[in-house]
Amino acid sequence: MSKVKIAPSILSANFAKMGEEVRSLEANGADIVHYDVMDGVFVNNITFGLKMLEDIRPHTSLPIDAHLMIVHPEKYVERFAKAGADYITVHYEACKENLKEVLLLIKSTGVKCGAVINPDTPVEKIADIIPLCDIVLVMSVFPGFGGQKFIPEALDKLRAIKEIIDKSGKEIELEIDGGVTEENVAQIKAAGANVIVAGSTVFKAQDRRAIIEKLKA
Repeated sequence: MSKVKIAPSILSANFAKMGEEVRSLEANGADIVHYDVMDGVFVNNITFGLKMLEDIRPHTSLPIDAHLMIVHPEKYVERFAKAGADYITVHYEACKENLKEVLLLIKSTGVKCGAVINPDTPVEKIADIIPLCDIVLVMSVFPGFGGQKFIPEALDKLRAIKEIIDKSGKEIELEIDGGVTEENVAQIKAAGANVIVAGSTVFKAQDRRAIIEKLKA
């Protein structure tokens, strides 16, 4: 089992103090900054884009995971790579049969690539391309807004994907995003996830270091 990494989602951060928030994550033991990009079309919310990424990049040495919840992500891959993303993850639902091409495009920029599936998308849809990925992200809520309740069926998906990863013999990270709490994180890790996205759980905590350590333990 790979080392567990905590990737707080800055969707739950204070947008007016984003540089400070990102520095706080690094200071308190986070491993990755999860950067949710929403366009108001693919999901019913609008967050932030390239300029915010460029502006926060100098504030942290942590890897930044740009999760593109947008239509036609291939149009923006090179720009997100240039703006400072270390991972770029794209949705099967946005790419469909072009998913492989988009993942190869991400790889060509020198950035780690990942496929994402929504709660209502079966694992079979991405099974063939998992060995191409550096990371696979399972959504345990419907994307769009932070603070939603965890959908337990995501655990079965994690187990199924973990099996495919193990058979591939490759070092592929398995990420979960949505509704992660102190109460369910043990089950999530037992199902195979090693990258844990937590937004409100970390940002609403009185002691961010303590909560990050609890989620890791």
